[in-house]
Amino acid sequence: MPADRRGLLIILSSPSGAGKSTLAKRLMQWDKSLSFSVSATTRAPRDGEQDGVEYHFTAEDDFKSMVSSGDMLEHALVFGNYYGSPAGPVRAAIEAGSDVLFDVDWQGAQQIANSSLRDHVLSIFVLPPSITELRRRLETRGQDSAEVIEKRMRQSWDEISHWDSYDYVLVNDDLDTSFERLKTIVSAERLQRRQQPGLLDVVRGLQGEFEDLET
Repeated sequence: MPADRRGLLIILSSPSGAGKSTLAKRLMQWDKSLSFSVSATTRAPRDGEQDGVEYHFTAEDDFKSMVSSGDMLEHALVFGNYYGSPAGPVRAAIEAGSDVLFDVDWQGAQQIANSSLRDHVLSIFVLPPSITELRRRLETRGQDSAEVIEKRMRQSWDEISHWDSYDYVLVNDDLDTSFERLKTIVSAERLQRRQQPGLLDVVRGLQGEFEDLET
């Protein structure tokens, strides 16, 4: 039986510290049917990592072959290893009516937006309310050294400068408010005409009823 709707490919991007990861976690808690895209990588598994859970661990030749054949939605070379998003699992989820969540930077978002699944992409960029607040969040979360924080701050403007290539932009000045807006965006996008393949049959049924009335 076909799905009532097609799934969405939901992209969340932001500079580090703007709240993207927290919003993604809340979104997945809100709707348990959401799945998180598992990336492929050519790096070796670390202790405790399982293939298909943390990553799809892939030989470099196989990875490059997937890129050449268009089977990778986005990819990048990071510190000598390739990372990317296989298209097959995402395509299957979308056809089954399931949404897939991506946490990628603006470059990955652009690649996905230009992929074969572009018609199902919902892209959302999360902005901090100020650069001062962005730095405060990075410092108070206690995950990074001062050197790493400075690097993230330098990178933040490069990310922010691509805000206008996204479908929606959220200014995350209050996490609860931003999350409510995020839920509203996702709920509305699920009702887009292009996401509801069964609508044509409904309209044809209504047309048939009109024709029966006229005979």
